[in-house]
Amino acid sequence: MPGTDLTLPCGSRVRASASYHRREDDPDRGFGLYLDPHWEPTWPSTVVPWVNLGLPHDFEQAVDAIQQAYAKARSGVLVEVGCQGGIGRTGVVIACMAVLAGVEDTQAVAWVRSHYVQRAVETPLQEWWVLWFAARVQGRPPPSRPDT
Repeated sequence: MPGTDLTLPCGSRVRASASYHRREDDPDRGFGLYLDPHWEPTWPSTVVPWVNLGLPHDFEQAVDAIQQAYAKARSGVLVEVGCQGGIGRTGVVIACMAVLAGVEDTQAVAWVRSHYVQRAVETPLQEWWVLWFAARVQGRPPPSRPDT
């Protein structure tokens, strides 16, 4: 299965992909935001170090990268979001983009699961990070981190 194109509530398109679907010659992709080094992109992109089934190494770097990729999508660029399997970390980023597109923070994980894949955002810690991201970009106090 190649990547899955999704339309965010704002009308912008993003593509969710796994690294094993990597295509060097994708004429539609304008930018990539990758959460796993397996991508090794040679096209315009950002790679954010992010632990599989966990959280980004640098929260602020991840916030900036997600906001910049979302801005590109809003401008009409097809942004590919990918990790190794295309489910957990990819789902987190798409849920964060859904927040930026106007989805309530408490509904963002459900939104990505209903519009992409039911297993997206694989851990409670990743669900928490979506809420943390929303609080961060909306200038609210962050939620307490759950026990891991």
